[in-house]
Amino acid sequence: MPLWVPKGMGLTPEEEQVKRYLKRYATDDKDGKLRWSELKVALKDLGLHFSGFRAKRAVHYADVNGDGCVDEEEMNDLVKYTVKWRLSNRIAGEKNSLRSR
Repeated sequence: MPLWVPKGMGLTPEEEQVKRYLKRYATDDKDGKLRWSELKVALKDLGLHFSGFRAKRAVHYADVNGDGCVDEEEMNDLVKYTVKWRLSNRIAGEKNSLRSR
């Protein structure tokens, strides 16, 4: 697991999957921005422990303009930061469990 995450790079297919998943939770004001509270719910729904702490750290990392939210321009940096938590594996597991119901 890398200690440093480069900013501004393109996304892999797995990271695109994570980005689509996280964007589903950016719904509070319909402005497309992901807030800490929304990210916390997204991470909790995936079963991540310490979702509030992780969400605060991730938003702090990705929020370049300091508005407290992650907008479209900052979303790739957020996804790159969260990829170390293996969210794509958890998202795939969530989809499989929904199909088996």
